[in-house]
This record gives sequence, structure tokens and C-alpha cells, in this order.
Amino acid sequence: MRHRLHKTAPTIIKEEGTPMSAHKTALLSALTTALLTSVSLHAAEPLKAVGAGEGQLDIVAWPGYIERGESDKAYDWVTGFEKETGCKVNVKTAATSDEMVSLMAKGGYDLVTASGDASLRLIVGKRVQPINTALIPNWKSIDPRLKDAPWYVVGQQTYGTPYQWGPNVLMYNTNVFKTAPTSWSVLFEAQNLPDGKPNKGRVQAYDGPIYIADAALYLKSTKPELGIQSPYELTETQYKAVLELLRAQQPLIHRYWHDTTVQMSDFKNEGVVASSAWPYQVNGLVNEKQPIASTIPKEGATGWADTTMLHSEAKHPNCAYKWMDWSLQPKVQGDVAAWFGSLPAVPAACTGSELLGAEGCKTNGFDQFDKIAFWKTPQAEGGKFVPYSRWTQDYIAIMGGR
Repeated sequence: MRHRLHKTAPTIIKEEGTPMSAHKTALLSALTTALLTSVSLHAAEPLKAVGAGEGQLDIVAWPGYIERGESDKAYDWVTGFEKETGCKVNVKTAATSDEMVSLMAKGGYDLVTASGDASLRLIVGKRVQPINTALIPNWKSIDPRLKDAPWYVVGQQTYGTPYQWGPNVLMYNTNVFKTAPTSWSVLFEAQNLPDGKPNKGRVQAYDGPIYIADAALYLKSTKPELGIQSPYELTETQYKAVLELLRAQQPLIHRYWHDTTVQMSDFKNEGVVASSAWPYQVNGLVNEKQPIASTIPKEGATGWADTTMLHSEAKHPNCAYKWMDWSLQPKVQGDVAAWFGSLPAVPAACTGSELLGAEGCKTNGFDQFDKIAFWKTPQAEGGKFVPYSRWTQDYIAIMGGR
């Protein structure tokens, strides 16, 4: 498989050009979590037929998900769509799920490539609408493992089309780690790394409350006496232990990352040697001939299964439906997977993309589906578990050293 990511990943610009403050993020998450427990679902009726395109389509997406050949001309699944449909695609990249929720709340977008820790908030917050899968001919080609998944199917209504999925990997510097690290402990616990130097100041963690689940997954394996079943369903006792781990980790952290470009620069220029990451950054650094590799440690990994969801007040629904169908073509799915380092939502893509190659799906972990703890928004379940609003407040405090 060839990974041909351009040496500079797209720069992430926050809403209105400035970083979203921790206060705004906390407020947003608290409000959306409240919606999860208090708002009843009254879904709008799905579209009955797809008409002529409106000439425009506005998408909120993860970096690297919507490419038109500007970074590498070989990777372009937008130009053909525009020529075929007359729908000009505009993309707003977002660095975190919370930012996606914020942008969709603000409005002005038709589609969003939402991960599982945002999709339920968008559904219950009425920011997205159910879709009519009969209007998407390529729906029939979706991986059966992704059909009717609880992160986008609610109340027997389908809120979007699967796009890509994959694990959150442990990215590491091969000059420091001659063999792949076998445990996430290199990020969570103070220790000397194989080069004899401490990990303090040379490791990173993800800048998002959902990272609490990574710590929970680590403790599920290393402290089985806690009885953690799901890293997204934590009792007060389990949650307390996870927060203690994260507070102990905080002094070790060089940076809590969310900008893919900045993280890649940190590995090249700032002495960072290990971090949670997406395959996107790994591919980019490998393409630059950097001494970088990735692994899934013995404790397993969290991951993401992303869904293209339609805004409840989309101004260009016909173009949106045309895109959802277009995005499920095997070649498009395979090309996205090759660029991002992800897995296609359409199994036929594993043999339908020259860029992905014959071994691309195997290399990216197509058979690891059952080993991934996919992101989802933590819910209280009647008070049994700690809700996402607490996750948000507490993680922001931890990142701030409190």
C-alpha cells in the first residue's frame, strides 16, 4: 500500500479563526449532555426523493477526509463529484468532536463527518435529521458490521451514512523504540524509555474529554479489580481511579494535542517520541521519511467509526444526498482510507482502489474491528454511570494541572 500524504497536513482553523476556549467547550458539552437526558426525539420526516442539486454543499469534516487534489493530485474525490452533480463542495475542518457539535449548532452546514462521541449529541440535540436510505443506491454495499450501529441509529431512525473507521494508535519514534512499545504505560506512567531518558516532557495525550476512555481502557487491563466493563460506562469508583491516573500523567505531558499539523511538528522538532494519534499523522510523517511507526498495545485501543450526518436545517439536501451516495463508492472509500490510514465503510473498497492497494485493508487493521472500543458519548444511564458533562469539566481541570 502506498501512503502519499503531503508533507503538510491541512492547518486546523478554529471557528472564527481563534481557539475555542476551555470554558466554551465545557459549556457546550454540559448543555449537549443535558439534552441527552432531557430531550425527547421528534425526528423530522426524511426526504422522499432526491431532486436537482442546489449547486453547493457545505461539509464539516475531519482533516484529510474531503480532498480535491490540492495536497496531492492523486487524492481527489471531490472534483469528479462536482463535475457530475454541479454541487460545489466547501469544507470546514474541525479538530475535535466538541468543535463539530459547536459548528453544527451554529448552523450553515449541510453535512458533518461525526464520530461516535458526537453523533448521539447531534441526534438528541436535533442538529441532524434522519435519512432515507432508499435514496442512497450504494447503501447496500456498507459493511454489515457498521449497519444499524447504535451511534447513528436511534429509535429505528437512521441518521447518516457510515464513512470511515479506525483505531487510535500509539505513534512512536523508532530511534527511541527499536521495537514497538507493548503497553500504553509509556504515556501513562513515569518511566525511562529505551534510550535511557525519562518520558517526562516527551509524550502527548489527546486534547478531548473522550480521552478519559483511553485511560479507562488501560486500567481495565492493568487493574481488573476495578471491574471496568466499558471505558465509556464508569461508576463513581472506577471514574475516580481513572482521574487519578490522568492527574498523575499530566506532569509527563509535553502537549495535549488536537491539531494534527502541530503534533506532526512536535515529533519532528520538539523531541516528542510517543503519543496517541490517528493513522493520518503516522502516514504523513512516514511519507516525510521521519523515524515514525505505530502500534496497538496489548491493552487494546479506542477508536472511531465516523458517520456522514445531514443537518436538520440543511440548505442543500439534494446535493447532500448525492454526496452521501458518492462517498460510498468503492474507489472513493478506498482512496480516503489510503490517504487517512483508516478503514473503508464499504468492504469492496479493499479491492477497488489502486491507491489503497491489495494489502491496504489488512495493513490498516480491517480484521481488528472487534478489538476496538469505539467512541461514544458517555451517558448516566439513570445515575449508574458518570455523565459526559462531568468528563468534560474534570478533563479540562486536569489539563490545567488541577
